[in-house]
Amino acid sequence: MINHIPAICMYLRTQPAMHAHHHIPSFTTSTMGTKCKTILFEKVLFAIIIYFIFSTTNTTKALDTSCASQPDLTIIPIYGKCSPFKPTPGPWPDTIINMASKDPARLNYLASLVARKKPISSAPIASGQAFNIGGYVVRARLGTPGQLMFMVFDTSTDEAWVPCTGCTSCPSTSSPFSPTASATYGGSITCSATKCYQARGAQTCPRDPGATSACTFNQSYGGAMVSATLVQDSISLARETISNYAFGCVNSVSGGSIPAQGLLGLGRGPLSFISQSLSLYKGVFSYCLPSFRSYYFSGSLKLGRSGQPRRIQTTPLLRNPRRPSLYYVNLTGVSVGRVRVPVPREFLVFNQYTGSGTIIDSGTVITRFVQPVYNAIRDEFRRQVKGPFSSLGAFDTCFQKTYEKLAPIIKLHFEGMDLKLPYENSLIHSSSGSLACLAMAAAPNNVNSMLNVIANLQQQNLRILFDIVNNKVGIARELCN
Repeated sequence: MINHIPAICMYLRTQPAMHAHHHIPSFTTSTMGTKCKTILFEKVLFAIIIYFIFSTTNTTKALDTSCASQPDLTIIPIYGKCSPFKPTPGPWPDTIINMASKDPARLNYLASLVARKKPISSAPIASGQAFNIGGYVVRARLGTPGQLMFMVFDTSTDEAWVPCTGCTSCPSTSSPFSPTASATYGGSITCSATKCYQARGAQTCPRDPGATSACTFNQSYGGAMVSATLVQDSISLARETISNYAFGCVNSVSGGSIPAQGLLGLGRGPLSFISQSLSLYKGVFSYCLPSFRSYYFSGSLKLGRSGQPRRIQTTPLLRNPRRPSLYYVNLTGVSVGRVRVPVPREFLVFNQYTGSGTIIDSGTVITRFVQPVYNAIRDEFRRQVKGPFSSLGAFDTCFQKTYEKLAPIIKLHFEGMDLKLPYENSLIHSSSGSLACLAMAAAPNNVNSMLNVIANLQQQNLRILFDIVNNKVGIARELCN
């Protein structure tokens, strides 16, 4: 830039109107080469100094890893050090085993998402909820001024909901959302509105003309039943604010517990955050999940095309009208070491009529395959490790850690993409560290469809990208612990 100062000065000499505006003096040809270059050089030098000052300041802030200085749009394990949920459990392998014990309920829920001939559910059965099985939380602000909520996010759910003031039997440790404290609260959505019909478990409008016309819905959540009113207010993630965001204001909970500060649905349905922010983020988002052992807000949720990996493997995103919220992909096979495991095609193939196939899900803890697929993977894994083997919680293939060097790499084959799982994504260790276990399991026999689930333990330290407009899923290696 400094080499162009003579040309800049000559240009300024020919622009009288700019001289007065920018206070650049008029120079004669003889003096222009000295005075003008001196002034411009000082201005350029000053700009460079300011740039480095701000760069240094931002770098210093970026190095601050304390919980208080973390940005809003970060993801942490639900039991991480920065998580508001206490008490912190014991050794993390025991925590995972305990959380994974609830996976069967999650699998039953995923299998129960069937087609609806009408836009309203006929009964409030499983309705797009996480099952409190060790998911991840993301910071969100509701209303104006923003009320901070640590919401569990779920890629297989559409609706969002939070406990509101006055809620009956909501978690006593949570800080509920207060509609009266928000200047942008838009009130309840009417029961005749389109958004009400789109909510799972929405109740029909009362016949009594004097009854309230607010949209209410009932949804099962594991052993709990959630009753909520569909309302509107702004929601903020990172820098952007979504106005008139429709979410459930929970009035009462019965029969069990719910996430203390609510749920954020990132599914594909019309009421999901991705759909309601379609004009802003163009249906693109990605996340990187840190290990369960990570203490801080080190994971991240990225919204929109900006900042996504430029080079990333992709596979087609499939849509199932019977389960429209789920992210289906075409899993074509599994390799254990150098062996491609022989699995009958019917146990992997996507079928929109039966609901079978493979999904990527953020709420299930360990990857679950239908029984024939898992048995084939497990048997080949055991053949190469050579045991002896024992069981530990949900894991039926545990062996002495001294044999860990014999453990083969597991590779998932998708259409157009292969995913090689690092050992941290395929093995888990006991609390004492003496055992290593294959961190996968069979889907429960009572699940009413052949659904394989790629779970969050296998997604850790990977960037998982979803593009619902161009119908593709991308996966890239990224360390986010």
